[in-house]
Amino acid sequence: MKKIEEMKSFEQAQKEYVPEEVHRLDESSMQWFRDAKFGMFIHWGLYSMLGKGEWVLFSERLNVKEYEKLSEEFAACRFDARAWARAAKDAGMKYMVLTTRHHDGFCLFDSRSSSFNAMNSAAHRDFVKEYVEACREEGLKVGFYYSPLDWRFPGYFFPDLYWENALELKKQCHDQLMELMTNYGKIDLLWFDGEWLALGGIDWSSEQGWFRRPEWAVSEYMKVNYFWESEKIINEIRRLQPDIMINNRFGWEGDFHVRERRIDDIRTDKPWDSNDCIADSWGYIPGRPVLSLRELVHNLISIVVRDGNYLLNVGPTGDGDMEPEQVERLRQLGDWLQKYGDTVYKTRGGPVIPGSWGGTTYRKNRVYVHIIEWQQDTVKFTIPDNELVSWRSLNARDAELTEDGGNIEIRVPIASRDMLDTIIELEFKEEIHWDGVEGKENDVYGLGDGLK
Repeated sequence: MKKIEEMKSFEQAQKEYVPEEVHRLDESSMQWFRDAKFGMFIHWGLYSMLGKGEWVLFSERLNVKEYEKLSEEFAACRFDARAWARAAKDAGMKYMVLTTRHHDGFCLFDSRSSSFNAMNSAAHRDFVKEYVEACREEGLKVGFYYSPLDWRFPGYFFPDLYWENALELKKQCHDQLMELMTNYGKIDLLWFDGEWLALGGIDWSSEQGWFRRPEWAVSEYMKVNYFWESEKIINEIRRLQPDIMINNRFGWEGDFHVRERRIDDIRTDKPWDSNDCIADSWGYIPGRPVLSLRELVHNLISIVVRDGNYLLNVGPTGDGDMEPEQVERLRQLGDWLQKYGDTVYKTRGGPVIPGSWGGTTYRKNRVYVHIIEWQQDTVKFTIPDNELVSWRSLNARDAELTEDGGNIEIRVPIASRDMLDTIIELEFKEEIHWDGVEGKENDVYGLGDGLK
């Protein structure tokens, strides 16, 4: 007779796993990302038809079989990938990331690994194929979002009890990733989300019933590279797509780090993005307020002066439309970037440590001072060991600047300040060189230490 320990397959997988070594991309392969600064995130799928966000299947406890029948009505008659790509380009974005499959399991691509896909829907279309073609036509880099988890599998919620079902989920993940990496040409970026199992750790007691473990953030269900064999899959992906950038949400450190709905401190040693929504929801929910142009500019600047990228989400309707107000706001931001994009694109954050007032970007021997909030009448900072040759205001009248031994003070009368972002350009004798800032992220995703 088998011992109890021998029937704990999930625990055995953790004990026996030996990860492969994975190498991050070199800086030259990721330069396009650092230069781009701004991308469009798109959450779209069956859930968009219901207008209650991308978690509706789980949050509303819907019958999985009834939810799957939505695909029979998913005609997406107004879907136009070229219109999406044009909206991104008009907004000044340089790349796009589309949810090829979210946690509900529905694939927007033609998958042989699951019949629950767009080719078998009322639309009978491979939306990912059309999206990739549209990105390339507009000169945008192509990004795929993919969620390994799938709420339709009991093995996701209880991998210990339903181990064979959990392995089916794992195989689906592997096979679909191979499809995505093989069938659509060169892919520039892979944005994982949802590597955890069992919501990080579901448990039961007679006192509490079912509950989420208090220590879920560091549980064996959260650090699950040993379940997915993450490192092995990453290496398989790299053999198919050698230059693809991959984030940190699949059980390893990632080429770049994700800061979801937060910005935090400056970090220059590793690329990162801050992803957030233009209308406070990832998947479509009608009537949500749209961020103002001022809010969008402030978000973008707050991120790039900290050396990050802004991945801004739009959630189209179930028909495939982007809401006109959102498209218009994106166009307004694009108009602003047409004027001042030289202070954003192909720059790096620094050399001044940013604050609530704003911060700086730089390229070669030029520093761009972005003042988005005037905390006092002046902004003061230091750029040592370099000679200031000249300066000019890009959008504020009557600006004054004094410099003494690298100590710089800027003053602009209230009436002359730009309502979105007062920008001052500084030209120095020598190119800007500084040590930068190493970062340590304070989150629970993708740390890849499932064996520890």
